[in-house]
Amino acid sequence: MTKKYTLIIEKDEAGWLVSEVIGLPGCHTQAKSMDQLIERTKEAIKAYLETEEKSEVYDEFVGVQHIEV
Repeated sequence: MTKKYTLIIEKDEAGWLVSEVIGLPGCHTQAKSMDQLIERTKEAIKAYLETEEKSEVYDEFVGVQHIEV
């Protein structure tokens, strides 16, 4: 059974793409290309879910908001 996860993807100052998995605290990875980032993120999710000491999984993602100050 597969499950969908929501990612936040950012580019850091060195040009690396960084993903954070919403609902899985501490589950994140980085890569130089989007394809590689997605593969590494899938691996990170699998590793997270296989750990015996995993944190609580949260299912509710509210959204992303842009504001101007």
